[in-house]
Amino acid sequence: MNGRILLACLTTAACVGLGRAQAGNKPTALHKVGDIVVYRDDKFYSAFPSIVRRPDGELITAFRRAPNRKLVGESSNSHTDPNSYLVLVRSRDGGKTWSTQPEHIFAHPFGGSQDPCLVQLRDGTIVCTSYGWALANENYAKGMTESLRHGNFVFLGGYLLRSRDAGHSWQGPFRGPHVGADTTPDIFGEPVHAYNRGAMCEGRDGRLYWVVAANTAAKPRRTENHLLISADKGLTWKYSCPVATDPKVTFNEASLYETPKGDLVAFIRTADFDDHTVVARSADHGKSFQPWQDAGWQGHPHYALRLPDKRVLLVYGYRHKPFGVRARVLDPECANIATAEEFVLRDDGGNGDLGYPWATMLSKDRALVVYYFNVADGTRHIAGTVLEIAKFPRR
Repeated sequence: MNGRILLACLTTAACVGLGRAQAGNKPTALHKVGDIVVYRDDKFYSAFPSIVRRPDGELITAFRRAPNRKLVGESSNSHTDPNSYLVLVRSRDGGKTWSTQPEHIFAHPFGGSQDPCLVQLRDGTIVCTSYGWALANENYAKGMTESLRHGNFVFLGGYLLRSRDAGHSWQGPFRGPHVGADTTPDIFGEPVHAYNRGAMCEGRDGRLYWVVAANTAAKPRRTENHLLISADKGLTWKYSCPVATDPKVTFNEASLYETPKGDLVAFIRTADFDDHTVVARSADHGKSFQPWQDAGWQGHPHYALRLPDKRVLLVYGYRHKPFGVRARVLDPECANIATAEEFVLRDDGGNGDLGYPWATMLSKDRALVVYYFNVADGTRHIAGTVLEIAKFPRR
């Protein structure tokens, strides 16, 4: 089923936010062309993709793949699995077909890996961030009272990988620094190294900017966001400043975007805040961030893609009924996030275990959004939606 067009060439009325995002004959920014399957194998639970487009047009989609435990007697699958590995598939025809046998990126020697987040640098280098969970003896896990735990899984912290040959080989893992505000130990009792799920960005100054999570010392434990900066393409990192902190709100998965004027805008997932999206902005190249702002709507996590006319396609998962994936088109400086119209890309998900979208341009007027999905609570797989981007309205 890989790469098969499922809903190709839908009519305009049906394509626009599935017919609900618009009113009357109002001009629309997005038209849905159709949905595709990027990768599906019923023996595996596949999730948390990211995508880059190579200079020669090749598409690379990375994701986390783990065994489908239901096939061997388990009642369900989990986001922690000792055999979850990072893999990728490729398309050389604009996403119409994809390689059927995933290529191996990395398997952590001590546990399962999560969320491979790709960024392609101007020189063609691909940087991938991830983090992991280690399955421990039950008594050992119970003794790790200050660590992050999920049942008998104990958090390993984050790491980075790099490829200089279009993802055919990878160097690493490299570990980011420990964020000083985080007192959480990993499975070995050492301070966890920097981690997060979301897109870092390469600034116009050539530096890499990465919003990471850190656990608070206060109980109950929450996470907050901080900025790290690399001047050597992700090999080493320096702490810069807090991005979003609050005594009551939890901030974690965050994607970062640089506007044409040079502002850094972080799109952040929250907890304890009714799943509202929030944004934090730096107007001084990451030296500091202004107070975070509530966008006023639900959805997580996010990815921001610059369009050819410098507008921004913001995509995000929607884990409320009707379950699916949504998008907004922001102005170039992302100033209208609270008022930008919402488009429904998918609303046919079987439950909330889906989403985590990432996007890339296919051509000057088409984009591909990839995400993981389930239909009727079936096999989790990597899917995508092709969008046609309308030209910027003339005034």
